[in-house]
Amino acid sequence: MNFQRVVKPLAAAALIAATLAGCAPIILGGAATGALVATDRRSVGAQTEDREIQIKAEANTANNLPDAAHVNVTVFNRRVLLTGEVPNDASKQRAVEIVKQISNVRGIVDELAIGPASSFGSRSNDAWITSKVKANLINTKEISANVFKVVTERGDVYLLGLVSEEEGRIAANVTSRIDGVQKVIKLYEYIKPEEAQRLSTEASKNPAPVTDDSSAATVTTTPIDTETVTAKPLSSPAPISDAPIKPGPSNKTGN
Repeated sequence: MNFQRVVKPLAAAALIAATLAGCAPIILGGAATGALVATDRRSVGAQTEDREIQIKAEANTANNLPDAAHVNVTVFNRRVLLTGEVPNDASKQRAVEIVKQISNVRGIVDELAIGPASSFGSRSNDAWITSKVKANLINTKEISANVFKVVTERGDVYLLGLVSEEEGRIAANVTSRIDGVQKVIKLYEYIKPEEAQRLSTEASKNPAPVTDDSSAATVTTTPIDTETVTAKPLSSPAPISDAPIKPGPSNKTGN
């Protein structure tokens, strides 16, 4: 019996189940969704705000889009990545408009595809790819895997994080060589190497508590400019591409 053939579907299914259930990050490969990470270069406040934006976006898209829509929301530093599938262009535009109405969102990357929702097999494969990407980043000594957020959709891998240009380049190159990866899309916010080191040091000294409290999130309606929305097509054959998010107005929260 081929051991890998048996283990791969089971591991992928476990990753999917954990993600759908909102569990804590899985060691050595699970995508960290919904939990605050101790070595994250974002502040605790920024991580909390990102989580609140994600909760609002997920709830609002689920309640206002057709049942056939399958929308994944990823938030990093108040920038929102939309992936998945919607039945038509109207639903695609509606999803973007819904996110634009959420307070403090400062940019959107719309990578929604028009078509039927992906199958369980496709999502399992994406989860398996994400696990391999995370494992390979962990095994790359030149970078810290904890500063990257990894999202996989239909074999395309999106990399997010507050990173130096060198860190971003290394992570993208490592990811592009992994079996099953169709394309790597860089959605980084670049910072200077010394700033990256400072933020990592501060994060390690002041670990953030792991939490997943959705009760504090409330829906607000502060729209952002249309110019903050980008929809960069996933072109081929280039294996690595940049998909920058245009800056939007700063919506400050009251303290």
